[in-house]
Amino acid sequence: ESNNLAIKGVMFQYLPENAHIVISEIEHPAVSEPAMFLKRLGYGVTVVPCNEHGVVSPEAVEAALQPNTRLVSIMHANNEIGTVQPIRAISELCHRRSILVHSDASQSVGKLPTQVGEMDVDMLTVAGHKFYGPKGVGALFVRRGVSLESLLHGAGHENGYRAGTENTAYIVGLGQASVLAAKALDDAFEGMTRLRDRLGEHLCDAIPDIHINGGAVNRLPNTLSVSFPGISGREILARATEICASTGSACHSSGKIESATLSAMGKDHEHIAGTVRLSLGWYSSQEDIDRAASLLIDAWEVLTEARV
Repeated sequence: ESNNLAIKGVMFQYLPENAHIVISEIEHPAVSEPAMFLKRLGYGVTVVPCNEHGVVSPEAVEAALQPNTRLVSIMHANNEIGTVQPIRAISELCHRRSILVHSDASQSVGKLPTQVGEMDVDMLTVAGHKFYGPKGVGALFVRRGVSLESLLHGAGHENGYRAGTENTAYIVGLGQASVLAAKALDDAFEGMTRLRDRLGEHLCDAIPDIHINGGAVNRLPNTLSVSFPGISGREILARATEICASTGSACHSSGKIESATLSAMGKDHEHIAGTVRLSLGWYSSQEDIDRAASLLIDAWEVLTEARV
């Protein structure tokens, strides 16, 4: 809802022929689907590519800008492989042209610093459950002076942006989770990074030709996307039943659609099919990591041997 309000709220202030939006190939459907909805209504939409590491360059965004571009929406960190995007640089080039910038920071809040002043964004999306807040509550930071068209009309709740009685308990829960996340951020970042790398090292040491997606660039400390050679991710997870993981984004774990992010990175079908997305939390332990590595390695070895 936060992403929808940011995107439609800006664009609905203009006639379709007078408004253009830029997003990236690796956006979550909560951004890409509203953009495609706008396209069906006649608004201009440009989807910029990422590089082979899953990073969107400021140069690619700049090349996509048009005289009537009203909004650029690029995620802060990717939900599948965890790559962090150069939001500050993108914001600076957009603001030189008086273009608004929105960033979906659902994946990064509670894991990376997400100060809107440092990122220089006009709008920022937050999802409560991503940092141990209640499920079903989110927030949209809107910089003072930015105008949005409301999606829900009625009374003047939420400064006129969203009609309807506020869910006070969830709002308080989101606020308290934010306070706790800010206090724990440095320790959580260091601990999760160390364990993420330990898990990756275990897998790389034991499995020849395994590949860490986005491993060459800055990534979220809790996200490890790995592609197992010769065996599908679904088979790996079906055998390693103690592990709660997914073959793509966590919110699409039951789907059979190929990863949009890995496709955008130029990965082939076999690489995508072999991918598993592993996520750590604040309370993950070294014992958890070592056990998970052992289960995944065992699953790959048994499945590989069965195919010989």
